[in-house]
Amino acid sequence: MTTITDLTVKDIQGNDQPLQAYKGHVLLIVNVASKCGYTPQYRGLEALHEKYKDQGLRVMGFPCNDFGAQEPGSNEDILQFCTLNYGVEFEMFDKVHAKGPNQSPLYARLTTVPPAGDVAWNFEKFLVNRQGEVVARFPSSVAPDSPELISAIESALGA
Repeated sequence: MTTITDLTVKDIQGNDQPLQAYKGHVLLIVNVASKCGYTPQYRGLEALHEKYKDQGLRVMGFPCNDFGAQEPGSNEDILQFCTLNYGVEFEMFDKVHAKGPNQSPLYARLTTVPPAGDVAWNFEKFLVNRQGEVVARFPSSVAPDSPELISAIESALGA
């Protein structure tokens, strides 16, 4: 069975980024948007990055314009917005489709793992263990500092 780390994505500069490079890390994959009610979650995602990066967590932001056209900008615009407004230092990637006929291979894989189904909105979070397997999924309403997300991250880091 294919794991997340068998895929290749593009970073926000448009370069191929094999996810194999993240094998052995815990990944928090989030579809992000700059003009969403959940956009302030960037701050919390950056706090998770700062707190857990040395233990092996990689927060990965995938801009997505699928929900309410809330990420209309170019990759350059998105990166500038995130850096200036939220001090984002976690890794950002090329704009993707999280659902629909042009769904990225990454999201096609993420959304087949139970609880399977389409991404519902911006800032949905997928937690991937060190073996490249999706181990948890959190809806947009689960904030980055929520006890349930932090517990799942700490559990994955400790495994």
